[in-house]
Amino acid sequence: MTNSNDKKKILFLCTGNACRSQIAEGWAEHLKSDTIEAFSAGINPIGVSSRAIKTMAEVGIDISNHTSKHIDDLQWIDFDYVITLCDNAARNCPVFKGNAKVIHKPFKDPYFASGSKEHVMSEFRKVREQIRQFVETLPDSLET
Repeated sequence: MTNSNDKKKILFLCTGNACRSQIAEGWAEHLKSDTIEAFSAGINPIGVSSRAIKTMAEVGIDISNHTSKHIDDLQWIDFDYVITLCDNAARNCPVFKGNAKVIHKPFKDPYFASGSKEHVMSEFRKVREQIRQFVETLPDSLET
């Protein structure tokens, strides 16, 4: 069992803390809880997307208890890494205390997908799987 002090504290940051960062936090909690203490926040939080909750439930991960948080709510945490998941978050990323290393890994925002219900959900699924592939490489890929 890994001591929580040995885990890397990683913040997934995007604009609304509605989709991408929530999905990333969910994957990190599910796949990497032995090595990562995951957090998510937004520059301008708007609430967790019901479609993000649904797309994660499809793969057996429940993020329905997640809340949309503002970055200022987490300023007290000494993160090892802050991963910005969109250009807006990268441009507006605040300075963090300690030695937090900021990594930019943008993903298309499925929140703005349009078209049929099936098409919108396919966009959520595509981003979910892209984020899963990225999270699977953590934390090792951040240290190289």
